[in-house]
Amino acid sequence: MNIYLTRHGQTHLNRKELMQGRTDAPLNEKGIMQAENARQFIKDVHFDAVYSSPLIRAKQTASIMSDTPMEDLIIDPRIIEVEFGDYELRKYNNLGLKLTSYWLLPEVFKCPDTVEPLEKLIERSHAFLRDLEKKDYENVLVVCHGGIIRPMCGYLLDKKRGFQWRPKPHNCEIRLFESNNGKHKFIKSFKQ
Repeated sequence: MNIYLTRHGQTHLNRKELMQGRTDAPLNEKGIMQAENARQFIKDVHFDAVYSSPLIRAKQTASIMSDTPMEDLIIDPRIIEVEFGDYELRKYNNLGLKLTSYWLLPEVFKCPDTVEPLEKLIERSHAFLRDLEKKDYENVLVVCHGGIIRPMCGYLLDKKRGFQWRPKPHNCEIRLFESNNGKHKFIKSFKQ
């Protein structure tokens, strides 16, 4: 199975450099253009299924990139973005020491109290991928978010700690992985 894993396009909240977890903002003009440009990388791929987070920015990106009507997307709440709690909609440069340290190095610093812990992200994203691997798909597109994509990459790279935090995923960057009988392989990345 080929798994095309991508982050949604830009929103007005991304542009303003605000932490956007569960706030359900749509793509802005640039985000729509990013999704349309990314579609060019995969336009010849037939997707057996297209999965999306329940948030509108992911659904719009999935629909545009795969040329699939939104009502035909498979929505899975396990790939929704991180719950940022008290830090939701705060400026990137005004997060305070706790979240800034944690978000840079989650393997070293403790998760702030109101933020969804990394263990929970690993648990739900890995469960999603294990279920996905039971399907008989040749090519599948999965559209989600910058936080949750990191434990998903960890799973698909067979990382012992369960996540791959760096490099940070860019809007509409597509990472292609191969999953074959429980073995995983990174194939390539498509960036604009």
